[in-house]
Amino acid sequence: MAFTKTTEQSSKYEHLEKMSVQELLFNINQEDKTVPFAVEKTLPQIEILVSQIVAKMKLGGRLFYIGAGTSGRLGIVDASECPPTFGVPFDLVNGIIAGGDKAIRSAVENAEDNATQAWVDLQEHNINENDVVIGIAASGTTPYVIGGLEACNQNNIITGCITCNEGSPLSQTAQFPIEVIVGPEFVTGSSRMKAGTAQKLVLNMISTATMIQLGKVKGNKMVDMQLSNKKLVDRGVKMIMGEIPVTYEKAAELLEKYGSVRKAVENYLAQ
Repeated sequence: MAFTKTTEQSSKYEHLEKMSVQELLFNINQEDKTVPFAVEKTLPQIEILVSQIVAKMKLGGRLFYIGAGTSGRLGIVDASECPPTFGVPFDLVNGIIAGGDKAIRSAVENAEDNATQAWVDLQEHNINENDVVIGIAASGTTPYVIGGLEACNQNNIITGCITCNEGSPLSQTAQFPIEVIVGPEFVTGSSRMKAGTAQKLVLNMISTATMIQLGKVKGNKMVDMQLSNKKLVDRGVKMIMGEIPVTYEKAAELLEKYGSVRKAVENYLAQ
């Protein structure tokens, strides 16, 4: 490779097996503290990509994350949280992992090395020019992810990436790269640690900022959230009480009738 994989460089710490639990936890925490500062340096890159996503979604487009291993799983986690949090359709934000659903729980041999499979997987979702595809790979060298973005570029689909190495093949492929340089891991090469944390932070930013821009949050409340359990119903009732002058019982009645905080408040105010 023509670039240095800082995520693969030797840990700054030696003889980990000789450390006490207290020392291990303290040193891991010391490394973790550096991640938000690395993410902060990429805010301009994230802003540009989010703006692209919002513009495409306003045209009816969708967001896809593709990745392998930990990176793929993180994409799936972020995608799966969007419907219950923001009340959006399940196919608006999608996570695709090399090796399919089986790979969510266990490794699928050689899945990440298949450079053509990601495009096949994306085509199953009828990928089109209104969509945006973000490749996630800490190393920036995963063939599955790079191949997927290359195919998207050839088909006029906007591409972004989240990686933790500077100047990687993935960054060179993506139209809108995000490079969060976190440096060597506490356990050498274990990119599920700082790199994974960085990816999760960036994914949080991308999906949350996008949904807010699309009007899925009012004030600071998840007014379109799905009411899938008692805790969320109770939260919804209290949100309604914070917006309009009604009792808990009345708010609960409105929530049950209209099915969402937003609709309950809007219909009450329209009376």
